[in-house]
Amino acid sequence: MPVMTKVYVGLSGGVDSSVTAALLKQQGYDVTGVYMKNWSKDLPGFDCPWKEDYQDAKRVAVQLGIAFKLYDFETEYRQKVVDYMVAEYQAGRTPNPDIMCNQEVKFKLFLDAALEDGADMIATGHYAKAENGQLLMAKDSNKDQTYFLYRVTSDAFSKTLFPLGDLTKPEVRELAKEFGLVTASKKESMGICFVGKVGIKDFLLHELGPQNPGDIINNAGEAIGRHDGAIFYTIGQRHGLDVGGGLPYYVVGKDMAKNEVYVTTDLNDKGLWSRKCVLTSLHWIKSVSETVEGLKVRTRHRGELTEAIFDAKTSTMSLSADIRGLSPGQSAVFYHDDTCLGGGIIV
Repeated sequence: MPVMTKVYVGLSGGVDSSVTAALLKQQGYDVTGVYMKNWSKDLPGFDCPWKEDYQDAKRVAVQLGIAFKLYDFETEYRQKVVDYMVAEYQAGRTPNPDIMCNQEVKFKLFLDAALEDGADMIATGHYAKAENGQLLMAKDSNKDQTYFLYRVTSDAFSKTLFPLGDLTKPEVRELAKEFGLVTASKKESMGICFVGKVGIKDFLLHELGPQNPGDIINNAGEAIGRHDGAIFYTIGQRHGLDVGGGLPYYVVGKDMAKNEVYVTTDLNDKGLWSRKCVLTSLHWIKSVSETVEGLKVRTRHRGELTEAIFDAKTSTMSLSADIRGLSPGQSAVFYHDDTCLGGGIIV
């Protein structure tokens, strides 16, 4: 009798990971569910949902008759994800903690711990495909999560299964009902990865305390209002400025040293649009030549794919059309056809 492949599934307590485990068991894998305890701290006015999520993950494991474990990565998550995120905001940039969580926790810490524990592979409920160590876009373009996975290594993808890659979200919901899973009607998790429904501003206030207020300055150089901390504002932002009636204002820049936020009512303002930018912290799943043409780039999750050229000598990305609201700290992720090649962080 052939030995079954041992797969450790990251069970988050949500519907996607639950269906992932159910499908793998149905396909004949030796499945173990693992709940990653990455954050357990309640914030003022916001309860961390980890206990509820842990119990839901455990219930699914019982329903499916699979082994269940808890991996505690709370210390590492704080160091690798939360501290990074807070430092980036303090520097005036807009980071993506989900990308860092995938790079450092799910596809490094979890993968290494699972393999050491006897697993042959890991699996997660991401909407993506992995083939021969490469990352491919999911069938459901609305749910495709390759943007968040571009910093994961080819070696990690060669040891990862993504059973939801050829399914749409409605199909996953339907399968959850067919399997009779307790998470079938559970809502999508919102907010910061693993922390809960708390918004970025509330989280930063908890981590750093109240910030020094400063001036909001229009493109005529006039102070037209006050902000409650420049770290809370990002390029292209429209809401939360509280600068009175008339045309809406958009953030076009900020000076962290002066604690000033710069705004405009002109949607054509040069500060709102970019056609060229430099990238840093480059990571390639699939290596690229010095100047790559025929590429497409995505600069935010669910953002449109835009034709681009990348010059590896200068780490410069040139776009075929202006993109609004490119913010330092965000990621630019490159694609060729359905393959995600990698990307970098906007300077």
